[in-house]
Amino acid sequence: MVESRLTGPVRVVGAGLLGTSVALGLRQRGVDVILADASPTHVALAVDLGAGRPASPDDRPELVVVAVPPDVTAAVVAAELAAFPDAIVTDVASVKAGILAELRERGADVSRYLGSHPLAGRERGGPLAARADLFAGRPWVVAAHDDISYKRASAVDDLILDLGATLVEMTPEEHDRGVALISHVPQVVSSLMARRFIDATEASLGLAGQGVRDVTRVAASDPDLWVQILGANAVSVRDILVAYRDDLDRFIDALADPGATGARRRIAEELAGGNTGVERLPGKHGTDKRFTTVIVMVDDRPGQLARLLAEIGEIGVNLEDLRLEHSPGRQVGLAEIAVLPEAASRLTTELAARGWRIAG
Repeated sequence: MVESRLTGPVRVVGAGLLGTSVALGLRQRGVDVILADASPTHVALAVDLGAGRPASPDDRPELVVVAVPPDVTAAVVAAELAAFPDAIVTDVASVKAGILAELRERGADVSRYLGSHPLAGRERGGPLAARADLFAGRPWVVAAHDDISYKRASAVDDLILDLGATLVEMTPEEHDRGVALISHVPQVVSSLMARRFIDATEASLGLAGQGVRDVTRVAASDPDLWVQILGANAVSVRDILVAYRDDLDRFIDALADPGATGARRRIAEELAGGNTGVERLPGKHGTDKRFTTVIVMVDDRPGQLARLLAEIGEIGVNLEDLRLEHSPGRQVGLAEIAVLPEAASRLTTELAARGWRIAG
């Protein structure tokens, strides 16, 4: 067992996906975790999963982690600050500026509050979806403010490092603008795209490949939670959506008469802009390095994918990323193997020599 940087105990309020995942990760490091939730069932499930123990009247936590819906986060944080005057309190809500402002309006002791936000999650919620490694390698923002000292903030830093996340420091306002761009607006765009499927014919939907599945993956998220998130970050989200609407209008105008002078150039420039933007997204290990994809056909039989991965290792090529596509009705899947460009030719040749079918 790896020793924790925290002395504990740590109180986790909210035994859903994020809260229970925090608790499971801390328990792996031997931290005494106290679980609290408005739902006794959620607490009981989290306890059964080994995430910690129920609260008791004599608890004196070192750190409180609030993992509740955004619309009640400030109220719960204020209550925890009042109940545990020696504890540092953080929350994991996906908006930060509004919560800090509400706490100040309530007169809460924000010298012991430091908001944070792990950029991690799953489409499913609840304690049963929790994982101890949910935050490993993921960014976790600490939204610093002037009322808390570095010494007091260190407990939140220790939490993040214990859970294997990458600490990122931002102001609350910077954070909210950032997540609007990389999380909140993509959720809206994905949901609106998927909404087009409601009236689509079965024949059209049968053509769906990995591209449309990638674009609409997050559309399966909980609408009730997203109403809260979007409402709390409405200004930043709206600003980006207005600019996005302008982009769409330019594209629509060009498509109205593709043969008009300059129309094709405008379409090409918009698409090329997407190429440039996606190249700026951090890749593996936080680098912008681009990889080459080798597409391998894998029979839909037990053990075939495991054999492919083992043989890639035997060849001595590092697998940088993996994506699977399995279209309905086909007895074969496509494994898209991302590798460094200089390794692609050798990998293709050696896999083919071992009997693998290389697509394209």
